[in-house]
Amino acid sequence: MDGLEKQLHKNRLFLSRDRLFSRPAVLIGLHLFFLAAILLADELDYPAKVSLFAFLSAMVLWVATKIPAGFVAVSLIAFVILMNAAEPELLYESLSEEVVWLMIGSFIIGQAVKESGLAERLTFILLRKSKEKGQALAGVSAVLFATVFFIPSTSGRAALAMPIINQLSQKYTEKEQQVLVLLAPVVILMSTSATLIGAGSHLIGIGLLESTAQQSISFIQWFVWGLPFAALATLLSFLVVKWLFWPKHGEKRLESEQVVGSSLVKKQLKPIEKKTLILLSALIVFWMTESLHGYDIAFVAMVGAILIMAPNFGVITWKQGMKSVSWNLIVFVAAAAALGKILVDTGVVEWLEGGMVNFLQSFTDAPEWQIVFVILFVSVTSHLYITSHTTRAIVFIPAFLLFSEAIGVNPSAVVFLSLIGMNYCVTFPVSSKALLLFYEDEGVSYDAGSLVKLSAVLMPLYIALMMLFYFTYWQWTGLQL
Repeated sequence: MDGLEKQLHKNRLFLSRDRLFSRPAVLIGLHLFFLAAILLADELDYPAKVSLFAFLSAMVLWVATKIPAGFVAVSLIAFVILMNAAEPELLYESLSEEVVWLMIGSFIIGQAVKESGLAERLTFILLRKSKEKGQALAGVSAVLFATVFFIPSTSGRAALAMPIINQLSQKYTEKEQQVLVLLAPVVILMSTSATLIGAGSHLIGIGLLESTAQQSISFIQWFVWGLPFAALATLLSFLVVKWLFWPKHGEKRLESEQVVGSSLVKKQLKPIEKKTLILLSALIVFWMTESLHGYDIAFVAMVGAILIMAPNFGVITWKQGMKSVSWNLIVFVAAAAALGKILVDTGVVEWLEGGMVNFLQSFTDAPEWQIVFVILFVSVTSHLYITSHTTRAIVFIPAFLLFSEAIGVNPSAVVFLSLIGMNYCVTFPVSSKALLLFYEDEGVSYDAGSLVKLSAVLMPLYIALMMLFYFTYWQWTGLQL
């Protein structure tokens, strides 16, 4: 018996060692494959080849290893600079990106919502009419969906939702908490299609449509097309998440929390809560009226953060505000944005556009359903190889516009379909900053494998839902190739 146990122990050691050595071997093999393929691309010059290799390397390391995403991004930017493919300013200027300052401001605002007690009050308001945990989950999803009409940034919505989600998670078991923190960013992302201001990529796409085809999609028209789809896509996601991950057994009721919640909700707002609510309302108003005053949402968020931390006036102190910011995530976002920017600067994006146009032109004489499916398949899967939502729009929208011109179809319809398709980015934590915010949270987090499992079911359903909408509701309301 002892001999058998020793042999089994040896076998386990060998298996562990094999797994340990197999992953580096696969990673090295992939990098060698990328290197060989890029060297054969004669259309690219030296800086473009180095930039593309760094970008592909980052994608592999983000997905296949547990190396911190920020470390990977910064290291590869340093690699690009050391290889003389870019100037050091690439690294320095990455922190000047709008999204970086929007996220810093959003973290500070979210901390104020938590410290003021407003998050706890909002949580109990959500729970007050819920008799079961599942109902509370649906209520949270509905509130998160509604925020798309007021907060024009997925990362901003996620950062503001975090204190409420963290407060709410205390009422759930560990497994239920993981479902909650997975569902929250998924709902935020799925609701993005409801409005034109739901994502910056929408505005980029519409801008390219106006400058290239002299057409546009109005706020109202987008609302008519996007809201019903976003509502059904969010409901579908909610049902799939519950079906895949929600514990089948366990305590379902929330009666004890209702009593506590009712007593808290009946209490008058404390001065600090009123101050936070006023500042938050002012922020939302200024975000919604950007076209009137001219200040972008990131600057408005930072002004709000400054007021929130102001001595003798604010809600939290400067130290509290700085501690609330996830600086590793900020550095990652800045560096990842820089990796995407250099692809544009070195001509890699233009090269990809050319290849994509050649691929799309092979469907020139295809029936309408095939053309729609190709547009949806390319746009929905684009998040697998281009992590930045903005970069996806910059890369693919011009190619789709050229495609629409080549085959003589309505460019507005093509741009709308492709933008809605690009809004799907639920496969890896690095696919969206909203996913990363909850994935990198120091408290409750979700497992990256759960996200892949969810996407394996949800992605084909998302494409099928878009196909169904195109050939029914969207065509009935004037959206047609």
